[in-house]
This record gives sequence, C-alpha cells and structure tokens, in this order.
Amino acid sequence: MNKIILASQSPRRKQLLEWAEVPFEIDVKETDERFPPGLTPEEIAIYIARNKAIAVQIQRSTDQVVLAADTIVVLGENIIGKPVHREDAVSILLALSGEKHKVITGVVIRKGDQEIAFADTTEVEFHNISVTEIEFYVDKYKPYDKAGAYAIQEWIGVVGIKSIHGDFYNVMGLPVSRVVRELARLNS
Repeated sequence: MNKIILASQSPRRKQLLEWAEVPFEIDVKETDERFPPGLTPEEIAIYIARNKAIAVQIQRSTDQVVLAADTIVVLGENIIGKPVHREDAVSILLALSGEKHKVITGVVIRKGDQEIAFADTTEVEFHNISVTEIEFYVDKYKPYDKAGAYAIQEWIGVVGIKSIHGDFYNVMGLPVSRVVRELARLNS
C-alpha cells in the first residue's frame, strides 16, 4: 500500500493505522468544525471529516490519498462534543452513566477527485458510574480532547462499559478494518 496522508492529530488514529500497518504521514490544517443545520449526526461527522481532508488536499495540491475522520457522541438527540473543562467532563460522564449512546465516526478518503465517505456507528452502554469514579477518571486521565469525555481504552472503558455493539475501534476514533478495505478498493 502506498503511503497516505492522515489529516488528524489524534494519537489514537495514529496508533490504529500503525497497528494495521498502513504507511502514513500526518498533515493537519486548521478547519472550522461548525456545520450547517439540518444534518443527521452521520452527515455531521462526514461533513467535518470532509472539510479536514479537503483542507490538507488543497494545501498540498497532491493526488496522494488523504484520510480524515471526525468522531461524535450522540446521547438521545444531543450531540456531545469535547468537554471544555473539568466540570463539563464530569457532567457529560454523569449523563452517560447507566445509558446507551452512539459513537459515530465520519470518514473521508480522497485521492484527486475521487472520494469515499462513510459513517460508522457503534452503540455503547455504560454501567451506572458513581460521581467518585467519574471524578477519579477525569482528574487522572483529563479527557478534554475526547468527544463524550472518555476513551474506551482507558480506565473508564475497562470498568464502566456494560456493552458495545459495533466496531470497538470506531469508539477509539477510526473504524480501521473498514478504512483498510476502502483504501485497498481506492488503490485497485
């Protein structure tokens, strides 16, 4: 597989591509993460990922493959972003405690004018988690760069998740098995 450009600073996406042995380099351009009204959560994740991919593609003016992703968390009808401070992170995790939510990752792969775009959804259910446990997690792991204020591969995921339906790695930030298949299809 040819080297791709990962339009993400996420250490988790980097790690997942390394595990899949996809050769890549990282190039990120600042993009606006606002989106137009009326989009579904899946469309929102793809819209933001597309903007990330296009920003890198335009800057580089290359036909090299660019991979971008955006992960959002949805509880009921509410999109939960990244927490802005400790109290916000605690509040988000209290809302997720004992509930099912969706983790949606929008993925956009671009090569020249070709584009593959999709969203992958995983349903996650938390056990009831105490305020003490939540505060411990937030204070120790500082999940301020994570949609939904948690990382499934950290302590809270290990002890707090009751069930998961869908791709585990999608919750980490990239449905890597599907990405690898789509990259192979694009390069065929």
